[in-house]
This record gives sequence, C-alpha cells and structure tokens, in this order.
Amino acid sequence: MKMLATDLDRTLLPNGRWPADPGAIELFNDLTERQGIFVVYVTGRNLRLAEGAIREFGIRPPNVLIGDVGTSIRRFEDGQWQIDEAWVEHVKQVCPRWDAAAVREAVADVDGLREQEAEHLSPFKQSYYVDHANQDAVMAQVTERTQDRFDEVAIYSFDSQSGDGLLDFLPKAATKQTALEFLAEQTGVPKQEVVFCGDSGNDIFPLTAGFSGVLVRNADEQLVEKVREAQAQNPDLRAYFASGGFRGLSGYYTSGVLEGAHHYGVLADEDA
Repeated sequence: MKMLATDLDRTLLPNGRWPADPGAIELFNDLTERQGIFVVYVTGRNLRLAEGAIREFGIRPPNVLIGDVGTSIRRFEDGQWQIDEAWVEHVKQVCPRWDAAAVREAVADVDGLREQEAEHLSPFKQSYYVDHANQDAVMAQVTERTQDRFDEVAIYSFDSQSGDGLLDFLPKAATKQTALEFLAEQTGVPKQEVVFCGDSGNDIFPLTAGFSGVLVRNADEQLVEKVREAQAQNPDLRAYFASGGFRGLSGYYTSGVLEGAHHYGVLADEDA
C-alpha cells in the first residue's frame, strides 16, 4: 500500500495568496484514484469544515480523515464517515490527566488569548487565537500555567492569511504526528514510506518525525527554517522542498503535493 498524507489549507487546497495551477486538483484526483493510493487528509479542520473543503475545491474524499489537528480519526467507507473508536480509547489511556475544561480554566485570564468558536473545540482540543505580535509573552504565561499538568501539548502556528496566531492545546498523544503514526501501524505501512505534505507551523512534528516529508513551495519560511535545522541535526531526516517542475507545474499547493509524491515514488513513473 502506498500512503499519501497531506494537510489541507494552503497545502492541498489553493487558498493562500500564491498563484495556483489550473487543473492541479483534477490531476491529483485522477492520479491517486487510478493508482490506488491510500489518501489521508491531516488537518486542523473539523468534519463539517473538511466536508466543506471537499465540496468547494473538488478534492476527492480521502480514505481517512485525521481532523481537529490530529485529535480525531475517521474512515470513509461506503460514502459514510466512521469514527475510529480505538483511537479515542488509546488517547484516553495514554493521557489520563487530560481535561479540556481544566486547561480552559488555567489560561482563562492570560492576556492576548481569545478562545476560538465552539465549532473549533472538542473534548480533545482546546483552541485559541493569539495576539501574534506578543507571542513570546503569551506563550511564556501559557507554559507557566499548563506545562506538565494536563498530559498536554501546546502547538502554536501562524495564519498568514488572517494574521492571527493560533494555539491548540491537545492531549500529547493526539497530534497530527501521533495520529498518523497510529494509522500507519494499523494499516501496516512502514513509517518511512508514509509521505506527509505540509506548509505551516503545526506540520512541524510530522515533518520531522521520520515520515517522508514534503514542504510545498509556499510553505511558511519559519517552517522551512525549522525543518532545515532538524535536517542539519539528523542527516537521515527525509524532507523534500517542492520547487516546481513536475509536469510543468509550479510547486505551490496541490502541485507541490504531487511533486513530492512523485519524488518519493508514491506516484508511479509510468503515470508521471
């Protein structure tokens, strides 16, 4: 089985400020379906927003949706979404101290934090908008109040479109990285053979965790820098930086996903 996992916003989806190649999404749909590639979307979007992206951009449904920044896993079977209950139980067992309400109370009066809308919250995800200009001061307070108390991980990223800082508190066992590792083990695909594509801060963990990483050409500069630093420390780290050229495409968004998949051999040469 060949597994291609990708972030959605500004990775597979052309919803950033960079120009997109016409027909790239149709090519992605065609190649992955004809070659029987096992497709996984790994996103911060919840199910409703992920379904909205599928409709709006015309991307094919995935075999598996890892949503809510890795806190949920759903399989798409016979036109229906099936929640992976084994994942839910796994997270509860590994993170017994996790409590979203307790995290919320702990950071309630931190200046520069604003709780995100209810649809972006879940039992395994407590999320905030952050005053990006004061990121360091905000995160120092957050660390002081939460670190090692709730079996949590705090993941910060920057939305280059809105200018907002984004902060997700998750159980440390339930991130994009750990959810993809869980899925790879379930399906029997060796970790290094899983291709993961990303573009922004919350993709840093799967991009440096031993998967075959792809950074689309429009990836955030901070992310590119962090991945290159990780490569300098670990020469065996597999990371590919899309630059354009595959089938004459630019390397932005979907085109970068295709380019990276071809680089690692997930897309068969005869179709590339």
